[in-house]
Amino acid sequence: MFLKTRVLAVAVAVTGAVVAVSMAGVAQARDQIKIVGSSTVYPFATVVAEKFGKSTPFKTPVVESTGSGGGLKLFCAGVGDRHPDITNASRRIKKSEVKRCAKNGITDIIEVKVGYDGIVMANSKKTEVFTLSLKDVFLALARDIPAGEGKTIANPYKTWKDVNASLPDTRIEVLGPPPTSGTRDAFVELAMEGGCKTFKWIKAMKKKNKKAYKSLCHTIREDGTYIEAGENDNLIVQKLNANPKALGIFGYSFLDQNADKVQGSVINGQKPTFENIADGKYPVSRPLFFYVKKDHIGVVPGIKEYMAEFTNDKAWGEEGYLTDKGLIPMSDEERADWNGKVKTLANLNM
Repeated sequence: MFLKTRVLAVAVAVTGAVVAVSMAGVAQARDQIKIVGSSTVYPFATVVAEKFGKSTPFKTPVVESTGSGGGLKLFCAGVGDRHPDITNASRRIKKSEVKRCAKNGITDIIEVKVGYDGIVMANSKKTEVFTLSLKDVFLALARDIPAGEGKTIANPYKTWKDVNASLPDTRIEVLGPPPTSGTRDAFVELAMEGGCKTFKWIKAMKKKNKKAYKSLCHTIREDGTYIEAGENDNLIVQKLNANPKALGIFGYSFLDQNADKVQGSVINGQKPTFENIADGKYPVSRPLFFYVKKDHIGVVPGIKEYMAEFTNDKAWGEEGYLTDKGLIPMSDEERADWNGKVKTLANLNM
């Protein structure tokens, strides 16, 4: 579904005078697009920005990696030159974020889905490839784990062998993104919850007590086993090279770009490959987005043209330059659908 604030029934009255005053500052103070958000989408947005800067009369956009949650917080803070025009996200915008945007006068948000990405658990090529199930992932990283029907205990597992006798007898040490990251959000929803609901009594809990279910399935342990490594996925890759016994969590594109240093774990029998993610076989994959402040279009120069560059088949298509960076493209039909929606709402018929 193409998402705009009014579709989510968030009603906020913003007078034209207020918008006109706030946007006047943009026209006077800034002639360069400002983009924030997801570290996963960051390399794709950066390449598009560089191509855009070289092939158009507009300045190259400034792209900053702040994490999906951090980017949406900045994006939703207001309209005007102090606030970003676009935010990247490795998850869909939340209703609470739409409400925050609306509260601050941002009532027209254009959503653009750009493709797909897989979340990998990788380790150094100096050691063996891990073969994990989603259940293994949950039992290794959850704060609390099942201890019989209807009971839980604080996670006692110290090594991977404690989790599953077939796994190495090495300490569980996982480097991953912080709570502000869309990768973290998607990981707990797809991997952690995916393993959590393999326990039938927990899966049944979702209908009876959704809050307790989510708390159990989504809460990562805080005893030093999971180490928050910031929003810089390249830094995680470097740390894995220095510590071959650790695993790291990041987007497939970073695995693809560092294939000489790290290798992705097999999860539920599927390798994190371009083909497996595109086919939906790999279990930990998610869509990628960027969001545009419609009030800034036509005021900050080049926003429509940047959107046109990103949604052109030469960029996001099957043979587009973004696939070289690890983006998993949408199908021809899905790209055509999103392209049409973007053109209609952003008036890209230039």
